Amino acid sequence: MEQALHHAQDAHRSAAPVGEFDAIVIGAGFAGLYALHKLRQQGLKVRVLEAGRDVGGTWYWNQYPGSRCDIESLEYSYSFDDDLQQEWHWPERFATAPDIQRYASHVSERFDLRKDIQFSIRVVSAVFDSKKNLWTVHTDQGQTLSAPICVMATGNLSLPRVPQFPGLENYKGKWYHSGLWPKEGVDFSGQRVGVIGTGSSGIQIIQEMAKQAKHLYVFQRTANFSVPAQNRPTTDEYERSFKDRYAEVRAEERQTPFAIAGHQPPTQSALEASPQERQAAYEKKWQTGGNISFLYAYNDLMTNREANETACEFVRSKIRQIVKDPQTAELLCPTGHPIGAKRLCMHTDYFDMYNRDNVTLVDAKSAPLQEITAKGIRSTEVEYELDAIIFATGFDAMTGALLDIDIKTDDGKSLRSKWSEGPRTYLGLMTSGFPNLFIITGPGSPSVKTNMISSIEQHVDWIADCVAHMQVNGYTRINPVPAAENDWVDHVNEVADKTLYPLADSWYVGANIPGKPRVFMPYVAGLDKYRKICEQIAQDGYRGFALSR
Repeated sequence: MEQALHHAQDAHRSAAPVGEFDAIVIGAGFAGLYALHKLRQQGLKVRVLEAGRDVGGTWYWNQYPGSRCDIESLEYSYSFDDDLQQEWHWPERFATAPDIQRYASHVSERFDLRKDIQFSIRVVSAVFDSKKNLWTVHTDQGQTLSAPICVMATGNLSLPRVPQFPGLENYKGKWYHSGLWPKEGVDFSGQRVGVIGTGSSGIQIIQEMAKQAKHLYVFQRTANFSVPAQNRPTTDEYERSFKDRYAEVRAEERQTPFAIAGHQPPTQSALEASPQERQAAYEKKWQTGGNISFLYAYNDLMTNREANETACEFVRSKIRQIVKDPQTAELLCPTGHPIGAKRLCMHTDYFDMYNRDNVTLVDAKSAPLQEITAKGIRSTEVEYELDAIIFATGFDAMTGALLDIDIKTDDGKSLRSKWSEGPRTYLGLMTSGFPNLFIITGPGSPSVKTNMISSIEQHVDWIADCVAHMQVNGYTRINPVPAAENDWVDHVNEVADKTLYPLADSWYVGANIPGKPRVFMPYVAGLDKYRKICEQIAQDGYRGFALSR
């Protein structure tokens, strides 16, 4: 079936016309699909360009063993169409990547979106012509498309990072990246496997690979906090109850910082509770499952280091209880950053995996990895012979996919040059000097600190309303005012600096990419507050934007 789908897509691609459009959307993940649907509803002629061979974005590429979402399935879904909400069945509390990709495919079929998407095509540049008021997009296949509106739906976690280990080209085994997983899958039975990276992807892979590989070596440089998912199948009764109150759930989501319902906002400081009360509260959250639930135990876990440390120590105590070997347990206990300052991981029996005889935790901090050899990996102390290496090393997050495209204007402005010291946007939606270029969930917006689909819908709705406003009033160009952009960047930084987030060397600040400017990129005041700001700016005639004819 997949082969037939690819043949159909290849035929569609070769027959696709090259010409003028009202809007070009780059990316066919959840952002690109909804942007296409929404703009097409407004009568625009839209073309979507997608590097993958099918829809789904990051969920198309990240099909590694154990890959799943950390937002509950029934909420990590579109809210714009109630029939869609009611008809789709999610088999588990936290959906796997294949289930999410199937959902994206269902959406594209239900709304007949594929006819306006070109697959297996990568955008290499986008240039704004100020005289023609057009964005011209160039692809790796030599195609040129143009439109007055360009929408970047390139995603926040979509440009995989493979570390530049010396000697990788000499390795005789096979290597894989979690973000570029083979669609046909991989059988690691009977193999010696090395996993580099213990972030979210690494943790998910490790807990599956331990059950499959002959021997698994986990190369850990930095221990990460992780809490149980408490994942479970979706029962008919629960699903029916949830769907009966979908409208209430979505309304509640819009009033919360993370766009996630069902969690009572905490009112107490962790330091106001007694040690016994804290232990009981954290234990309840641990048994409930979910990273948002755990961080909602007290109201100052992300603003007070002393309060945060009480949560840190609770998780460390859990690790020490679970992992039988004391030395391994201590290596797995994070000490270098506040809990939640990096994306809080979720697991199913992750720490239990280290009690297996076929799993070895390698301390890559005290004995750094030096090179990839023909046989495996050599550290400063040992060479590990491996049949396969898995890089779970993450992404050039939030800006990588944008800057991978040469975005510029005919007066010489380049986005790469403008963002050389860190991204600068107004609301995370646009960047000054690049007219009619919209960014969905760009840096400076809540994006990755929320239920992403809720943030996507909020951004796409705002963009669509803005485009409609321009059409009704005869405007042909919109561009953020530099002063407004500067004020917004300052505001994003001020909000972040009142929290513990900037204290961690995380991908939120680009610390995983050598040479990347250290800038905290998401807006962490909450999607609820951000939504009101965006609405007010629109009501004020798009305050902070220059509109022209």
